[in-house]
Amino acid sequence: MKAVELHQKTEKELQDILTGLSKEQFNLRMQKGTGQLSKPDQVKKVRRNIARINTVLNEKKRNNND
Repeated sequence: MKAVELHQKTEKELQDILTGLSKEQFNLRMQKGTGQLSKPDQVKKVRRNIARINTVLNEKKRNNND
């Protein structure tokens, strides 16, 4: 997911995406713990997408306060 795409979304949409990614991250951690993880690179991608969304949300909040 690109930051440009995220900037075009509303805060509500970003929160919904963040919730879904958090659930996905949890499921990946559980798969990793049981040894069933088939795509280990997904963990890194999900973590970075979560960070990207949090960054965009913080930028939007900061811009609204100005």
